[in-house]
Amino acid sequence: MEMLLMGVTLSLLGVAVSAGLFMAATRDVRTTGQNAGLEPLPEPEPSQFFAPSVTPMARPIVSVDVLLLQIERHVRMEQAAAESFMAMPTVEMLHMPTASPLVH
Repeated sequence: MEMLLMGVTLSLLGVAVSAGLFMAATRDVRTTGQNAGLEPLPEPEPSQFFAPSVTPMARPIVSVDVLLLQIERHVRMEQAAAESFMAMPTVEMLHMPTASPLVH
């Protein structure tokens, strides 16, 4: 019984310390009045990790019908490739590149 009470007491003490530290860490800076002389931070520039700063080029406007025809052709080519693989599955056919212009 004494060990149970000691465990409960230590648990409550740990929760109280954690709550106090959490409240101290999340206290709003404006309530303390410390931000009176601070300047606003400038906005960071967008990251250019993957590509250099390049102005976007104007893309040609393509009609929806042309895009739908290209997608249908791509789907038909992929279905034909899948059917030919199912007819005669080999490792070479599995790694064969597709002839579709939509694949990069």
